Amino acid sequence: MAYDEGLVQILRDDLIDVPGISEKKMFGGICFMLDGHMLCGVHARGCMFRIGKPRESLARAIEGAGPMMFTGRPLGGMIDVTEDSFVDDDRRIQWLEMSLTNARELPAK
Repeated sequence: MAYDEGLVQILRDDLIDVPGISEKKMFGGICFMLDGHMLCGVHARGCMFRIGKPRESLARAIEGAGPMMFTGRPLGGMIDVTEDSFVDDDRRIQWLEMSLTNARELPAK
């Protein structure tokens, strides 16, 4: 299945002024990386953010977020979001800020 290029462009626009951003094909979609650490992405079934375990409950409390499932199990520190919630600027920016915070806390690669 193909991912939505329009959703990818939204993330490109959000991250245009952030130094150290790159894109990588993963999980059947596109992931955005900050200095080699996964931030967020778009896949065939929607969008995801790597917010880190300390922010997981806060991120999931925002309407439209749920667990990121991979091979039938939830991935800790990651959320999956609906397209409707993703295109809502306020919600998406909250999750994106959490993802940027998480990546900046990780050891350098």
